[in-house]
Amino acid sequence: MSVKVISNVGDAFAQDVLMINIFGGDFTNEDNLPIKTLNKAMDDQIKQFLSNYPMAANYGEINILHTMKMLQAKSVIIVGSGKFNEMTSDKLRNLSGKAIQIAKKINAKSIGIYTNLNYNFDYADAVQAIIEGVTLGAYQFDFYKSTEKNAPLETIVLVEPDQILVDVAKAIVSKTTVVTDSVCHCRDLVNHPACTVTPTYMAQEAEKLAAYDNFTVEIMDLAAIKKLDMGAFLAVAKGSNEPPKFITIKYTGNKASDECLAYVGKGITFDSGGISLKPSSSMGEMKDDMAGAATVLTAMQAIGQLQPKVNVLAVIPCCENMPSGHATRPGDVVKSMSGITIEIDNTDAEGRLILADAVHYATTLGATKIIDIATLTGACVVALGHVASGVVSNDEQLCNALLKVAKSTGEKMWQLPNYEEYKEQFKSDIADLKNTGGRMAGTITAAMFIECFVKGLPWAHIDIAGTAYLKSSNGYNVKGASGVATRTLIELALDMEK
Repeated sequence: MSVKVISNVGDAFAQDVLMINIFGGDFTNEDNLPIKTLNKAMDDQIKQFLSNYPMAANYGEINILHTMKMLQAKSVIIVGSGKFNEMTSDKLRNLSGKAIQIAKKINAKSIGIYTNLNYNFDYADAVQAIIEGVTLGAYQFDFYKSTEKNAPLETIVLVEPDQILVDVAKAIVSKTTVVTDSVCHCRDLVNHPACTVTPTYMAQEAEKLAAYDNFTVEIMDLAAIKKLDMGAFLAVAKGSNEPPKFITIKYTGNKASDECLAYVGKGITFDSGGISLKPSSSMGEMKDDMAGAATVLTAMQAIGQLQPKVNVLAVIPCCENMPSGHATRPGDVVKSMSGITIEIDNTDAEGRLILADAVHYATTLGATKIIDIATLTGACVVALGHVASGVVSNDEQLCNALLKVAKSTGEKMWQLPNYEEYKEQFKSDIADLKNTGGRMAGTITAAMFIECFVKGLPWAHIDIAGTAYLKSSNGYNVKGASGVATRTLIELALDMEK
């Protein structure tokens, strides 16, 4: 999909569909240049439509006006945007996603976006929100369909009447398309079945990033993993015939700095639960248990293209969690890379095991801050549903920076406590720790288990169990893999450059 910026309002008429935001309340739509131009070209039909149906300006109302050959464009999508002073960047992003899905239903291959960019928030945020909304809202995954494939949207034309702002808009579009390409790649990785996306496949995707400037990529196989004594990771991996891969990606954007932000992503490419087998009714969804790894990998893809002046380390442990004669048993004790011993209380609490070795390994590679991301606990889905991701942290400064960026991207996150008392729940009678803390506060205890391996470094954990895979579409968040937190991790790296 190509995205371009033009200044001539009339040039958008050549697209299949035009999209225009209409405000209600005190905002005068008639004073808006794109609306005036379009209304005149359509013989006053937009004004008449709004007079007859003022509800069309309400937030979330989407209506189609057919041009009846008065324009080269076949249709105009009227996007009800609510009150002008209540608009936010995420509302705009969501509206753009909804509108683009209507455009897809009428088989539009190109769309001209007439939108008022004089919002009550930053111009750059408005442009970015629109492009993110339409690009992510237009996403579709039909890789395995032999018939009934939807025609993809090919061209988005953003109309910026102010010539002074055209170059500004072009720069924003250039950066935003890098971000949305990464999110769509993340969605692809998670949507693919586990027979395609194996640990080896993830390693091959990571190796492609070595082509970017300032990048080094290392893929460790089973022998190398054993040599490092990653006993927690191996305890999960050994039940499968699929060989594990341990991926590290180092981006050195600021050689003068010792600061290094580490992103650690859970890469269970299929989670059967191991010996503690999951119910069969929902097991097919467990292809998404590598969503944290996909998020980190594709965030690094964007960082490689944008080249911020920061240092970022990605650590991505990838394996399957399968039952077999080789699998770890409940009751076994394993020794992690850090030397901490772990009693395996439940083999389906495997994500925290591979992350234990991964975050510890990040500390040995020079990480000064660590953020791990994982589809970790069903408890997080119970607590926060499919709306927000859970966050647990040992450092308020890092946590606040993460939550601030998440708010700007519209990716909702909610901080949970990490009181010392919760550690009592995962103490073991025969080892240093056990890998579950019981049903109570399950999201918190799982996160705090991981914290035991970060050596006291500033750390934050993001649990995306409820937000990584959606069962219905809502605006730019389409059904299936969401690519959640990819934009947040990218923007956090860019923000730390400042």
